[in-house]
Amino acid sequence: MEKKDYKINIIGAGLSGLTAAKVLENHGYYPEVYEASDAVGGRIRTDHVKGHNLDRGFQVLLSEYPKAKQYLDLKKLNLKSLKPGAVIFSKNKKRKIGDPLRDSSLLIPSLFSGIGTLGDKWKILKLNLELKKLSPEEIFGEKETTTMEFLKKKGFSEDIIRNFFRPFFSGIFLEPDLRTSSRMFRFVFKMFGEGEAVIPAGGMGEISNQLAKSLQHTKIHLNTPVEQVTDSKLILKDGSEIKTHFSIIASEASSLVSNLRNQQTEWKSCHCFYFTSKTSEIDGRIIGLIAEDSALINNIFYHSSLEESEVEEHLISVTIVKETELEIKQLEFRIRKELQEYCDIKVEELLKHYEIKKALPDINSLQYEIMPTETRLNNRIFLAGDQLLNGSQNAAILSGERAALGLIETLEGGAITAEITSEYR
Repeated sequence: MEKKDYKINIIGAGLSGLTAAKVLENHGYYPEVYEASDAVGGRIRTDHVKGHNLDRGFQVLLSEYPKAKQYLDLKKLNLKSLKPGAVIFSKNKKRKIGDPLRDSSLLIPSLFSGIGTLGDKWKILKLNLELKKLSPEEIFGEKETTTMEFLKKKGFSEDIIRNFFRPFFSGIFLEPDLRTSSRMFRFVFKMFGEGEAVIPAGGMGEISNQLAKSLQHTKIHLNTPVEQVTDSKLILKDGSEIKTHFSIIASEASSLVSNLRNQQTEWKSCHCFYFTSKTSEIDGRIIGLIAEDSALINNIFYHSSLEESEVEEHLISVTIVKETELEIKQLEFRIRKELQEYCDIKVEELLKHYEIKKALPDINSLQYEIMPTETRLNNRIFLAGDQLLNGSQNAAILSGERAALGLIETLEGGAITAEITSEYR
């Protein structure tokens, strides 16, 4: 059978599914992608509302993600770099802290911020240097503990944990207690230390769009939810059936495959609100953090700072990672009050609210790598998605690549796993 005649179907058009399609294309196959929603991107999408780009949840891309550098044309994404630090709002003060080695303008504010001790700054520098010597594989191979336990064991003061590490990494891990694996903390800390946090000028959805546009021989079916996957067919929600030789499930598989019904992934959630504002209380492209235990808000970011010229109105995102039972109107009222109380920020129109129930997989025993053969559920069905490894864009892309290579290996022989394994010897 010719390669183009194999019916290879991919369920999900997020980063994993699109990467899987790209790898299959590179090896001469013609896959088809089935996506339940009306656009590609999965959790990385951008909506356009009243002239503003609204990402579905505040996100950044870390430019040093190995798989991002491999599969994305970063230059063509028109990336805007954020300052390597944060503005901290606490005790009626606004203070700035950051990495002066990468941005000299942060030296004086960091030294006189009053956040942490000189010993804390030295420990941060030392940790940066330690992690530069380690590969991601080595980091994920080390003993796992919680991020909070790791920071305390490293001797960081309660002050810098409370006012910087906890609010900053709570926004990344989408949980307020830093119970996330120390492997993930060390990996993300390494990526921040070696590269930049960036956002495409057109929004994070441009990442998914670029991957989709790079596909030459792949058909993408939007608004086509899949109800069930078997070895020989896809059953769509409308009851129709699609014949398949092989399938890659690049979404949560538990609801699609009968023998996985009781193996659902646990997920972390968050709320993200977008408001307009007449003024900006933060100068430049830098995240704002509210380091108050009583506050619901975790972080704020002025997306209007990504613009190259002056804007008539500012766009600000507000992210909540703590659990709350407040109704949306009550939550909006609480947010407006906290912005005024803690940040002296007055917002105007609410443009959009996102409740993202499946924002990040909540998993333990995090891994960096997965072999192609490990993505195989059976001889015909393969799995992809960051829930197989760790909650990151890098893991999403890597898992999509590995699932495609696992499928190719099934068709063409066992040389691929041997080649990948040799990379880490």
